[in-house]
Amino acid sequence: MNASPPPPSTPPAPTVTSAGAGAPHAARNYAIVTAAYWGFTLTDGALRMLVLLHFYRLGYSPFTLAFLFLLYEAAGVLANLVGGWLATHYGIARMLAVGLVTQICGFVLLSALDPGWTAAMAVAWVVVAQGVCGVAKDLTKTASKSAIKITQAEAKEQGAGQLFKWVAWFTGSKNAMKGIGFFLGGVLLETLGFRGALWVMAGLLALVLAGVLASLPRMMGKKKASKSVRELFAKNRGVNVLAAARVVLFGARDVWFVVGVPVFLYSAGWTFTMVGTFLAVWTIGYGLVQALAPQIVRRSTDGLSCEVPAARLWSALLALVPVLLAVAVVLELPALEWVVVAGLGVFGFAFAVNSSVHSYLVLAYAGSEKAAEDVGFYYAANALGRFVGTLLSGLLYQWGGLLYALIGSALMLVLCWAATLALPMQHAVEHDTLP
Repeated sequence: MNASPPPPSTPPAPTVTSAGAGAPHAARNYAIVTAAYWGFTLTDGALRMLVLLHFYRLGYSPFTLAFLFLLYEAAGVLANLVGGWLATHYGIARMLAVGLVTQICGFVLLSALDPGWTAAMAVAWVVVAQGVCGVAKDLTKTASKSAIKITQAEAKEQGAGQLFKWVAWFTGSKNAMKGIGFFLGGVLLETLGFRGALWVMAGLLALVLAGVLASLPRMMGKKKASKSVRELFAKNRGVNVLAAARVVLFGARDVWFVVGVPVFLYSAGWTFTMVGTFLAVWTIGYGLVQALAPQIVRRSTDGLSCEVPAARLWSALLALVPVLLAVAVVLELPALEWVVVAGLGVFGFAFAVNSSVHSYLVLAYAGSEKAAEDVGFYYAANALGRFVGTLLSGLLYQWGGLLYALIGSALMLVLCWAATLALPMQHAVEHDTLP
């Protein structure tokens, strides 16, 4: 009896990663996430101008204006921490979609504001709606920036230099879109009014959401998440030190940028559109510098030996700017508003390089297995800094005008520089579980 022939061999099934396979898929997903975050940031920048200028026109004090943004910033602390864990557990694409949906809900809630309500009721309503938008912003940001680490890890042959380029381009282009959003917010407020502008922005985000759901892999970035609060907070030294530096870095920006600069320029005779246009141009320029940071900062093969000293140098240079501007305010230099505008340009350049280097370093220090959790922890510190800066921006400006805000900024930047001195020069061993 003849033996039956053996069955034809079946080639092994190809291995499929959560985001496709290889560099082409990584670059595609990076581009999709970046585009989605552009759309989100455009509406987020417009929202800030809408709320700030609309309620200043209604006669709200600087502290009340700052108070309107407090829950927006405070919500980001918890949203980043929880969002990082959720993105690791459920996937980055899902959390990006959740962030977009939450922002749309915030816009709809804010549009329901009734002009006939009392001032206290109106403030409470806006604070709650802003809190919803704050959660949306940080869920979206944590998911988006975590996606960079995941996609770069899939294109390993491109190395640390490619990671710096992707981070710089993402961060810079995002802030350029935020600047356009500032301009858009001023224009929409004057042309469509407060409610009409919010509905237009909600419609734009709905289109972005549809694109995300149709194009990104659902399981992108899904990993084994931390099982306890202790494990969630067990970050390596690099992430911890950067988080501390981030608190005071962004507090130093917002302590005079959130309320002080727009109110100072408006009180000097600028119109809403002029204020919105200037902040738009400033933020777009700031974003372009961030995108060019890899050409400004010398890079190293290990990703740290040149980048960490750069973080220290640029923090020291940045601290000098508010000090010099405070001197100009004390001396009451002629054409002070234009001195402040010029100083903002210098501040924006140095701050952009700082921010871009920090954004790269946190991903360089983060473990790829739980990148979303590390990034969420880092941006929780970012949100805490914005919260402190926003609170102090209203208080300090109301107590002592632009001078007090500048002094507060200088002190925070000195603390930021001191924190960078403790940054480690070597990568930590990836921490998936506690020993």
